Amino acid sequence: MQTLGELKLPQFFNYPPYFTDLVTLIRLQPVRETQEKQIQLWKELIIAYCRMQKLFIIGLEEDFPLFSNPAIERSLNYDARSAFLSALVSDGRAEWTDKGHRQCLILWHQIQEWADIILRFVKDNGLEDSVMTLEEMRSGVESRGTDIHGMDHTVLTRALKLLENKGKLAIFKGTSTDDEGVKFSV
Repeated sequence: MQTLGELKLPQFFNYPPYFTDLVTLIRLQPVRETQEKQIQLWKELIIAYCRMQKLFIIGLEEDFPLFSNPAIERSLNYDARSAFLSALVSDGRAEWTDKGHRQCLILWHQIQEWADIILRFVKDNGLEDSVMTLEEMRSGVESRGTDIHGMDHTVLTRALKLLENKGKLAIFKGTSTDDEGVKFSV
């Protein structure tokens, strides 16, 4: 079985028709259920890879390892890449970060799930009623080995704002992004 880093790639990754452009994909697979299955397989693969590699941003115009397979000498074109990422956006598993839809924020956990992970992290580490900077959360000793370690700043901020709205913490601004912090009240 072929791997990409630690991720075992599914069998479809070596099947050339999965690397065709969207127009060809629709022509090759006129049955809507088959098209939807192919799109679903790509969405699951993208989410799994991003989670394993702790990637949050995919640029359509940048090299992204899943979008090409040198073993079969195939690559997804721009339209196919855009279609798969748009499907993730439609599912709430990604968001475009720019108006031109050239860069996508991948949410391998949705914001509510991230908020739940943060609460679990706080409780597991006895951080109730404590103060912590966002940078400590993202790169500190306590977060090593967790999904929070290396977390995208935008995603972290959004999850924390959700928790703040629920009265679980207070966010305070610093003079720079390095000293933004939270006081937990779980």
